[in-house]
Amino acid sequence: MLVSERVGQFFSHSEDGRDRLEYTEYGSGDSWVVLLHAPLLTRRMHEPLARALAATGLHVVVPDLLGHGRSDRPADPLAYSVEAFGEHVVALLDHLGAAEAVLGGTSLGANVALEVAVTAPDRVRGLLLEAPLLDNALETGLLAASPLLLTARVLPVAVDTARVLSRPVPRSLLPFWAGIAVDALDQRSGATAALLHGLLFGRLAPRSRERREITVPTLVVGHPRDPLHRTSDADLLAAEIPGAELVRARGVLEWRLSPERLTGAATGFCQSCWRAPRRRRRAVGR
Repeated sequence: MLVSERVGQFFSHSEDGRDRLEYTEYGSGDSWVVLLHAPLLTRRMHEPLARALAATGLHVVVPDLLGHGRSDRPADPLAYSVEAFGEHVVALLDHLGAAEAVLGGTSLGANVALEVAVTAPDRVRGLLLEAPLLDNALETGLLAASPLLLTARVLPVAVDTARVLSRPVPRSLLPFWAGIAVDALDQRSGATAALLHGLLFGRLAPRSRERREITVPTLVVGHPRDPLHRTSDADLLAAEIPGAELVRARGVLEWRLSPERLTGAATGFCQSCWRAPRRRRRAVGR
């Protein structure tokens, strides 16, 4: 089934100015789904899932987070945090006129979805969370991100050269996921250093106490044998959120290379979120 696709932009305002963010919209209607990408990737990583969801009648929006893709890339670490990204998602919903949406995300995107669920619960219809980065990912996250942060600060020419070399590569001639890998090389040293600094030294995700207060329908997808996205974090999150469902991927790349099973689970979940009456949020402390 063919679905309409449109590219749009919106502006998020703060006391430091305004940031331009770009997004792609798939399908139409009032059953909104917002998909958030992993760090240092772009919205294109969710293109196959967005098209599959939109083909079932869902209205899917996939933004480039600040510092990624075709959105603005400020070189100020204070511009980047999970809290700021959450505010941008709410600004996107306001821009679209969407009262609420199912929020989905991978890695950093999952953490941002959680942030919106605890700071703006009335805007969240459900949560589709793949490979969240929580308590058990702190050490591996630091080990993975620190070399790139150091390179971007001390040897920026290496990051900028990779960008210059990758930009002319025609993505249309590459296999889809090879193109996504090339997209990941399109970084700007100043913005990349600022992004990693802001994320590494800020709040990574809502605290456990806050996560336990989430009551919207939640589907958590865990990756086995993933050194960065520990399965124990997915297990922890599924145990914390009342009624959450846990689905284990058969491998780190299952959803990328053999997506049928997990895309089917995601589609059924998003559809069920919009069919079911909205669940009331439990009062804190009860």
